[in-house]
Amino acid sequence: AVAVSQVTVRDALNQALDEELERDERVFLLGEEVAQYDGAYKISRGLWKKYGDKRVIDTPISEMGFAGIAVGAAMAGLRPVCEFMTFNFSMQAIDQVINSAAKTCYMSAGSIGVPIVFRGPNGASAGVAAQHSQCFAAWYGHCPGLKVVSPWSAEDAKGLLKASIRDDNPVVMLENELLYGVPFEMSEQAQSKEFVIPIGKAKIERQGTHVTLVSHSRPVGHCMEAATVLAKEGVECEVINLRTIRPMDIETVEASVVKTNHLVTVEGGWPQFGVGAEICARIMEGPAFNYLDAPAVRVTGADVPMPYAKILEDNCIPQVKDIVFAVKKALNI
Repeated sequence: AVAVSQVTVRDALNQALDEELERDERVFLLGEEVAQYDGAYKISRGLWKKYGDKRVIDTPISEMGFAGIAVGAAMAGLRPVCEFMTFNFSMQAIDQVINSAAKTCYMSAGSIGVPIVFRGPNGASAGVAAQHSQCFAAWYGHCPGLKVVSPWSAEDAKGLLKASIRDDNPVVMLENELLYGVPFEMSEQAQSKEFVIPIGKAKIERQGTHVTLVSHSRPVGHCMEAATVLAKEGVECEVINLRTIRPMDIETVEASVVKTNHLVTVEGGWPQFGVGAEICARIMEGPAFNYLDAPAVRVTGADVPMPYAKILEDNCIPQVKDIVFAVKKALNI
């Protein structure tokens, strides 16, 4: 039997940062409260004590400033990990992320690389209202020159962060604050120092025959719960965890749709021009379209700025019941 232990997403990220700081002296972490306070979400716990001021750097509250420093450092040969306290605040630095990081390799004809990771919590947490609750997967996934990853489990978090730090391109890593404290089973292999998850590869989390559920980040868990509920009614869902938003692994989705003949996409972001919209368009344009027995259905966040009130917030975020409803609609049952 393979040894398996429970690891929280927080600890998986901490492990990945620790291992990569140790492995490559060019790697450093910067952001608000990442050093002396051990990280706003304790992701960088213990790292400042272990690696010191040069490798783990507290910054002023100035996203444009520290993101710019990080991009310049990457151009000069270092490998920065730039933490945003929430991706909503990456808006302060979007010029650095897009115009400085994403476009430079192309504009320099490949002579200037920008090996940088922008990471932090993305999407809705709980009770933090509109300016802290937006999902930026579609925004950053829209831009060529970036890679965009969106982990769900502890294994995803560790493997994708390590792959992102080692990648020679700018990577945006969209974590989820509500997952930080959630424990997942992690194999011995996943806890080894050389464990990486290739960017651009989705994972089938559950095999099924009746309908394909495609999701990323926290909603993958909701899909797994919905699949358990639906299995009791004889509906077998195949659940795909995208893991990477860009480049998108549409082949895995296509192969699943060819098998199940039905597609439901699930995301926490807004509907218009969303991740689900992109998946639906790609399936329609590709070979799997002829295998669909019903229109694809999207489950998304509500098309409004996130309300503060809990009851309203709950109704703005896709719930298990919404996924079950969408599957039944797709299957016409």
